Amino acid sequence: MGDQNRVYLFDTTLRDGEQSPGVSLNVEEKLEIAQQLERLGVDVIEAGFPIASAGDFRAVQTIARHVRQPVITGLCRAIRADIDRTWEALKEAESPRIHTFLATSDIHLKYKLQKSREEVLAQAVDAVKYAKKYCSDVEFSAEDASRSDLDFLAQVVEAVIDAGATVVNLPDTVGYAVPEEFGQFIRTIYERVPNIDRAIVSVHCHNDLGLAVANSLAGLNNGARQVECAVNGIGERAGNAALEEIIMALYTRQAFYNRKIQVNYQEIYRTSRLVSSLTGMVLQPNKAIVGKNAFLHESGIHQDGVLKERSTYEIMNAELIGINRSNLVLGKHSGRHAFNERLQELGYTLNEEELQKAFLAFKDLADKKKEVNNDDIEALVKDRAWAVPERFRLTYLHISSGTNIVPTATVKLAIDKLVFEAAATGAGPVEAACHAVDRITDIYGKMLDYKLNAVGSGKDALGEVISRIQIGDKLYNGRGLSTDIIEASVKSYINAINKYYYEQQRLAE
Repeated sequence: MGDQNRVYLFDTTLRDGEQSPGVSLNVEEKLEIAQQLERLGVDVIEAGFPIASAGDFRAVQTIARHVRQPVITGLCRAIRADIDRTWEALKEAESPRIHTFLATSDIHLKYKLQKSREEVLAQAVDAVKYAKKYCSDVEFSAEDASRSDLDFLAQVVEAVIDAGATVVNLPDTVGYAVPEEFGQFIRTIYERVPNIDRAIVSVHCHNDLGLAVANSLAGLNNGARQVECAVNGIGERAGNAALEEIIMALYTRQAFYNRKIQVNYQEIYRTSRLVSSLTGMVLQPNKAIVGKNAFLHESGIHQDGVLKERSTYEIMNAELIGINRSNLVLGKHSGRHAFNERLQELGYTLNEEELQKAFLAFKDLADKKKEVNNDDIEALVKDRAWAVPERFRLTYLHISSGTNIVPTATVKLAIDKLVFEAAATGAGPVEAACHAVDRITDIYGKMLDYKLNAVGSGKDALGEVISRIQIGDKLYNGRGLSTDIIEASVKSYINAINKYYYEQQRLAE
């Protein structure tokens, strides 16, 4: 099975990560993340759950067609119809893998599956054999493995490997395990399964007790060779093991773990920022590796030590993961060449059309702000690079609001080449403007979540608004950017409406 020290990174941001409460990504956003994961160098991308919805199927199919370096996999239950649908989505991939799963713990067998152990064993074997007819690379996951009876689990693992499984995943599905226990669990499976050397053992740990990364590393230390994780640790409930934390733990403590991974470390930070932006899940400042405070030192003793010798208080190099410490400002007199140079320093390569749009947005911002820094530039690029087509575009906004008056908004939206105007009132200026937008678009959204972030510092800082809008029975993430926070809020709302409209057009095709 190749180099026994090689660890394979299996990224499930687009499947388990998208199951984070409130996260909803469209096909284009999923493709952008998958292409960035390819640049990062992950070994396997779990692109979705094809039978779950038409949108999930289309996303897996699109990624399979366009992302060629990593293995592309889709999740499916141990049911033949699920496997058929998954293969239909994956069949154009350069390196496809069918990932099928079935619960093995007694609690799942009794209350969820209502099946006997014998029935589950037979179903698992049948699913793997059936998947092998389509695809040589088949992964089997024993759902709730960490709470399963070890003798029965060992029996299932041996049987699915005999049936042709190339990877066997042993997940801590509910985040119940602790590191010493989980490491011993993986070691015991190695001891009890005679044919275990014919498959790669994988771990997939959840973070309910805050131990997902620790458990995953314990699994790797006891023989596992694939680790399933998500960018920024997003996922069901408290999330998954964080991809960037796994990578940097293995890098920083190479002498201890003695495991090899193959990634482009310079892409870690950019990957984190992209996923945060598109999912609307803002990172806590003290998040390990990629949080805003991860490389900041406030204590005088720490600052003194770092100035004398960085290794006194820093165990990692910020530049290694793609954080550019050079933050020289640009201004309204900066040219297109200087702007493009800065973009490339930050890791963004735009085509001619994208560059022109970004440069015009930069010049517009530079007229409003005296100094434009790296955070501002990244925000501008993110605001345009992954947007859906703008069916509705804000061209005019006037707000009347104050302590003792009813907030009123007048809004003009461009729709194709026509401009429509409406006015409305609300409990506040943002609500009033959104009501006016509703009147023009005839699409009525409900704002469930609203986050305002300052990009950079100063009174003239850009305001970035990330909202979560419910339209019908679906949620859409909206994003807006402006030095005017009311305008940023309205742009965020319109962005969500554009996503809804675009999705409806795609479904009608």
